[in-house]
Amino acid sequence: MQFQKDDGGRAAAGYKGSAGDCVARAIAIASQRPYAEVYDRLAEGNKKQRRGKRQRYRDGKRTARHGILTGRKWFKDYMQELGFQWVPCMEFGKGCQVHLKDGELPMGRLVLSLRRHYVAVIDGVLHDTFDSSPPKHFIMNEIVSDEEYYRCVYGYWRLTTTESIGNDRIA
Repeated sequence: MQFQKDDGGRAAAGYKGSAGDCVARAIAIASQRPYAEVYDRLAEGNKKQRRGKRQRYRDGKRTARHGILTGRKWFKDYMQELGFQWVPCMEFGKGCQVHLKDGELPMGRLVLSLRRHYVAVIDGVLHDTFDSSPPKHFIMNEIVSDEEYYRCVYGYWRLTTTESIGNDRIA
Protein backbone atom coordinates (compact mmCIF):
# COMPACT_ATOMS: atom_id res chain seq x y z
CA MET A 1 0.00 0.00 0.00
CA GLN A 2 1.30 3.45 -0.88
CA PHE A 3 2.17 5.80 1.98
CA GLN A 4 1.81 9.60 2.13
CA LYS A 5 3.30 11.40 5.14
CA ASP A 6 0.58 13.70 6.50
CA ASP A 7 0.06 15.18 9.96
CA GLY A 8 -3.48 16.33 9.19
CA GLY A 9 -2.61 19.98 9.71
CA ARG A 10 -1.35 19.45 13.28
CA ALA A 11 1.91 21.42 12.90
CA ALA A 12 0.21 24.23 10.97
CA ALA A 13 -2.36 24.52 13.80
CA GLY A 14 0.48 25.20 16.25
CA TYR A 15 0.69 21.85 18.01
CA LYS A 16 4.25 20.73 18.80
CA GLY A 17 5.97 17.49 19.69
CA SER A 18 4.65 13.98 19.39
CA ALA A 19 1.33 12.84 20.83
CA GLY A 20 -1.08 9.91 20.83
CA ASP A 21 -3.55 11.85 18.70
CA CYS A 22 -3.98 9.40 15.83
CA VAL A 23 -7.78 9.57 16.03
CA ALA A 24 -7.86 13.36 15.63
CA ARG A 25 -5.25 13.21 12.88
CA ALA A 26 -7.05 10.48 10.90
CA ILE A 27 -10.43 12.26 11.11
CA ALA A 28 -8.92 15.61 10.09
CA ILE A 29 -7.25 14.00 7.07
CA ALA A 30 -10.24 11.96 5.89
CA SER A 31 -12.86 14.68 6.46
CA GLN A 32 -10.59 17.52 5.25
CA ARG A 33 -11.49 19.54 8.33
CA PRO A 34 -9.03 21.72 10.26
CA TYR A 35 -7.04 19.70 12.79
CA ALA A 36 -7.78 22.16 15.62
CA GLU A 37 -11.55 21.86 15.03
CA VAL A 38 -11.45 18.05 15.18
CA TYR A 39 -9.06 18.02 18.16
CA ASP A 40 -11.22 20.46 20.15
CA ARG A 41 -14.38 18.45 19.49
CA LEU A 42 -12.73 15.19 20.56
CA ALA A 43 -11.21 16.87 23.63
CA GLU A 44 -14.64 18.17 24.60
CA GLY A 45 -16.07 14.66 24.29
CA ASN A 46 -13.26 13.30 26.46
CA LYS A 47 -13.98 15.95 29.07
CA LYS A 48 -17.70 15.20 29.27
CA GLN A 49 -17.55 11.39 29.30
CA ARG A 50 -17.88 9.56 32.57
CA ARG A 51 -14.81 7.84 33.92
CA GLY A 52 -14.67 4.08 33.26
CA LYS A 53 -13.22 1.48 35.61
CA ARG A 54 -10.02 1.10 33.62
CA GLN A 55 -9.60 4.67 32.41
CA ARG A 56 -6.13 6.05 33.12
CA TYR A 57 -6.88 9.76 32.85
CA ARG A 58 -8.87 11.78 35.32
CA ASP A 59 -12.46 12.77 34.73
CA GLY A 60 -12.83 16.27 33.30
CA LYS A 61 -9.44 16.46 31.57
CA ARG A 62 -9.96 18.27 28.27
CA THR A 63 -7.49 16.71 25.84
CA ALA A 64 -7.34 14.40 22.85
CA ARG A 65 -3.56 14.09 23.11
CA HIS A 66 -3.50 10.71 24.86
CA GLY A 67 -6.13 8.87 22.85
CA ILE A 68 -9.89 8.64 22.49
CA LEU A 69 -12.20 5.88 23.62
CA THR A 70 -13.73 5.25 20.20
CA GLY A 71 -16.38 2.86 21.50
CA ARG A 72 -18.21 5.66 23.32
CA LYS A 73 -21.60 6.84 22.07
CA TRP A 74 -20.51 10.48 21.81
CA PHE A 75 -17.66 9.46 19.46
CA LYS A 76 -19.94 7.40 17.21
CA ASP A 77 -22.45 10.26 17.11
CA TYR A 78 -19.68 12.72 16.14
CA MET A 79 -18.48 10.48 13.30
CA GLN A 80 -22.03 10.12 11.97
CA GLU A 81 -22.48 13.88 12.24
CA LEU A 82 -19.43 14.29 9.99
CA GLY A 83 -21.00 11.94 7.44
CA PHE A 84 -19.10 8.73 8.24
CA GLN A 85 -20.66 5.27 8.41
CA TRP A 86 -19.11 2.38 10.42
CA VAL A 87 -18.26 -0.82 8.53
CA PRO A 88 -17.14 -3.71 10.80
CA CYS A 89 -14.53 -6.07 9.35
CA MET A 90 -14.28 -8.68 12.09
CA GLU A 91 -16.76 -11.07 13.66
CA PHE A 92 -16.40 -13.30 16.70
CA GLY A 93 -14.80 -16.60 15.78
CA LYS A 94 -14.01 -15.66 12.17
CA GLY A 95 -10.60 -14.04 12.59
CA CYS A 96 -9.21 -11.23 10.49
CA GLN A 97 -11.01 -10.81 7.15
CA VAL A 98 -9.62 -7.45 5.94
CA HIS A 99 -5.96 -6.42 5.99
CA LEU A 100 -4.07 -3.17 5.48
CA LYS A 101 -3.05 -3.98 1.92
CA ASP A 102 -3.91 -3.07 -1.65
CA GLY A 103 -7.15 -4.52 -2.98
CA GLU A 104 -8.79 -5.32 0.35
CA LEU A 105 -10.20 -1.87 1.12
CA PRO A 106 -12.74 0.11 -0.93
CA MET A 107 -11.86 3.38 -2.63
CA GLY A 108 -12.93 6.59 -0.94
CA ARG A 109 -12.15 8.40 2.30
CA LEU A 110 -11.72 5.95 5.17
CA VAL A 111 -10.71 6.13 8.83
CA LEU A 112 -9.38 2.67 9.72
CA SER A 113 -9.42 1.07 13.15
CA LEU A 114 -6.27 -1.00 13.66
CA ARG A 115 -4.85 -2.51 16.83
CA ARG A 116 -4.19 0.49 19.11
CA HIS A 117 -4.14 2.92 16.17
CA TYR A 118 -6.42 4.88 13.82
CA VAL A 119 -5.25 5.86 10.34
CA ALA A 120 -6.69 7.60 7.26
CA VAL A 121 -6.73 5.87 3.87
CA ILE A 122 -7.80 7.89 0.84
CA ASP A 123 -8.34 6.01 -2.42
CA GLY A 124 -5.91 3.27 -1.41
CA VAL A 125 -3.17 5.57 -0.08
CA LEU A 126 -2.25 5.49 3.62
CA HIS A 127 -2.03 9.01 5.15
CA ASP A 128 -0.29 9.30 8.53
CA THR A 129 2.83 10.60 10.24
CA PHE A 130 4.45 7.17 9.92
CA ASP A 131 3.94 4.05 7.82
CA SER A 132 1.86 1.77 10.03
CA SER A 133 2.39 -1.21 7.73
CA PRO A 134 6.13 -1.86 8.22
CA PRO A 135 7.93 -4.24 5.83
CA LYS A 136 9.12 -6.74 8.43
CA HIS A 137 7.49 -8.10 11.56
CA PHE A 138 8.63 -10.41 14.32
CA ILE A 139 6.30 -13.28 15.06
CA MET A 140 7.44 -16.04 17.42
CA ASN A 141 11.08 -14.80 17.17
CA GLU A 142 11.12 -15.13 13.38
CA ILE A 143 11.26 -12.34 10.82
CA VAL A 144 8.17 -12.50 8.60
CA SER A 145 8.12 -10.58 5.31
CA ASP A 146 5.38 -8.43 3.78
CA GLU A 147 4.06 -11.28 1.69
CA GLU A 148 3.26 -13.34 4.79
CA TYR A 149 1.86 -10.73 7.17
CA TYR A 150 -0.42 -7.72 6.83
CA ARG A 151 -1.90 -5.65 9.63
CA CYS A 152 -5.52 -6.49 10.50
CA VAL A 153 -8.29 -3.91 10.00
CA TYR A 154 -10.93 -4.24 12.73
CA GLY A 155 -13.32 -1.94 10.90
CA TYR A 156 -13.45 1.44 9.22
CA TRP A 157 -15.47 4.64 9.07
CA ARG A 158 -16.37 5.43 5.44
CA LEU A 159 -17.27 8.98 4.42
CA THR A 160 -20.66 8.66 2.74
CA THR A 161 -21.56 12.30 2.12
CA THR A 162 -19.34 14.79 0.32
CA GLU A 163 -21.25 17.81 1.63
CA SER A 164 -19.70 17.33 5.09
CA ILE A 165 -16.15 17.73 3.74
CA GLY A 166 -14.62 20.99 4.85
CA ASN A 167 -12.61 22.88 2.26
CA ASP A 168 -10.71 25.02 4.77
CA ARG A 169 -8.37 22.36 6.14
CA ILE A 170 -4.93 23.63 7.06
CA ALA A 171 -2.47 21.30 5.33
